[in-house]
Amino acid sequence: MTKKNPAPAGSRRHSTGNRDFRNRSRTGKGPTERHPAAVRDSAPRTRPGNGQPAVLLKEGREKSLLRRHPWVFSGAVEFVEGAPANGDTVAICDAQGGLLAWGAYSAGSQITARVWSWDVHESIDAAFFRRKIAAALAARHALGLARDSSGMRLIHAESDGLPGLIVDRYGDVLVMQLGSAGPERWRDTLADILQELCSPACIFERSDSDGREREGLEKRTGVLRGQLPEHVEVIEHGLRFAVDIAEGQKTGFFLDQRDNRKLTETLAQDKDVLNCFCYTGGFSLYALRGVAKSVLSMDISGDAVRVAEQNVALNGLDASRAEWQEADVFAALRKLRDQGRQFDFIILDPPKFAPTAAFAEKAARGYKDINLLGFKLLRPGGLLATYSCSGGISDELFQKIIAGAALDAGVDAQIVRHLHASPDHPVLLSFPEGAYLKGLLLRVAG
Repeated sequence: MTKKNPAPAGSRRHSTGNRDFRNRSRTGKGPTERHPAAVRDSAPRTRPGNGQPAVLLKEGREKSLLRRHPWVFSGAVEFVEGAPANGDTVAICDAQGGLLAWGAYSAGSQITARVWSWDVHESIDAAFFRRKIAAALAARHALGLARDSSGMRLIHAESDGLPGLIVDRYGDVLVMQLGSAGPERWRDTLADILQELCSPACIFERSDSDGREREGLEKRTGVLRGQLPEHVEVIEHGLRFAVDIAEGQKTGFFLDQRDNRKLTETLAQDKDVLNCFCYTGGFSLYALRGVAKSVLSMDISGDAVRVAEQNVALNGLDASRAEWQEADVFAALRKLRDQGRQFDFIILDPPKFAPTAAFAEKAARGYKDINLLGFKLLRPGGLLATYSCSGGISDELFQKIIAGAALDAGVDAQIVRHLHASPDHPVLLSFPEGAYLKGLLLRVAG
C-alpha cells in the first residue's frame, strides 16, 4: 500500500497514492496527443485534473531524469495537470504517465520542477525533510571540519537532496537561504527542524539572491528564530573573521574558499602578494600569517575593506605589511600595470560574472581581461591563483579562457593545481552544476 503525500498546514490537500498515471481518466487529449498549439508554444500548459498534481513530460524527455538529474526544464514538459500552486509537491511522469519522481513545482521558473525524491513510495512531509537534514549534518560531522572552523555549509541544495536550500553555520548562528519555490513552501518547517537539530542562537534568512527573481519570488531577509547577536564571527584555522550576517555578500562569508585560503598561507612566504576582490580580507589574512613580504588588497566595497582592516587587528597581524585600496579592480589593475608594479603571487577571486550559461560569452571577456592583467603583473616564476564562482562557466571553458589570457600576455604558464570548493560543498555526480567554484593555481615560467 502506498503512502500519502501531505502538504504543509493550510495548503490544498493532495490526493492519495503514488499510483501509475497511465490508467487515470483525463479530459481532453492525452500527453502523447499534442494539441497543435503546443507546437507553437513550448511553455507548459496547465490542464485540470482530479488527482495528484502532476508534471507530464514530452516523449523522450525523461532521459535526464533517468540519469538522476534533479531538474525538469519547462521545454521538456508536455502539460501540467491538477493546477498545483507554487511549491506544491507534484508527481513527475513520463509521456505514458509512468511515475519517475516527486518534485517541487515552480510556476514562474524555467525549471518547472526540482526533484525531492526518486522513491515513488516517498511522502514529502516534515519527516522527509528531517531525515534529509539529519543526513546532511551527519555527513559534515563525519568530515571532521568543525575541528578547524566554526563556519561551515551544512546544506548544499541539490547536492544534499534539498534543491534550492542553502544553510550555513557561523558559530551559534545559522543562515538559511531559500532559492526556489520548493523550500519556500516549507520555510517554517525547515526552520523548526534546524532549530531542533542544531540548537542555534539565531536562524537568519538571507533569501535575497538574484536567482529568486528568476523564480518569480520576492527577496526577503530577517530573523526566523531566536535573536541575531550584535557581533558574529567565524574562527577558521585559528584566524578570526567578523561576519556581516544581514548585509554581507552571499550568506556573510565565502565558506567555499576555506581550503584555498589555507593553501595561500603555505605559498605566501617572502612574496609580494596582490589580492584582488579581497572582500573582508580572507586570502589577505592568510598571506600575512604566512609571512608574506607585503600584501596589497583591493575591493570596490569600502565597507568590506574597512572590515578587512579590522580583521587584521582582530588577529594581531602585522598591519605594516598590509595595504588596502577601495577601488574598481579592473581600473586598479590597469593602473598598476601602467606604474610598472610587479608581484610574486596574485589572487583573482572575482564575483559571479555568469549566473547561467546564457551569460558565458560576456563573462568570458571579463575573466580574460583580469587574468591578462594578472599575468602582466607577475614577476617571472610568479604564482597566479585565479577563480570563477560562475555556474555558467565550466571548468573546461575557464581553463580555455585563462590559456587565451596567458597567450595574449606573452607568457608560458603551468597548471600547478586545480582548485575547488571545500568539502562541505559536495557535488552530486548526477548534478555537475553543483561544482560552481573552480580555480587554477598557475606558475609563470621564469
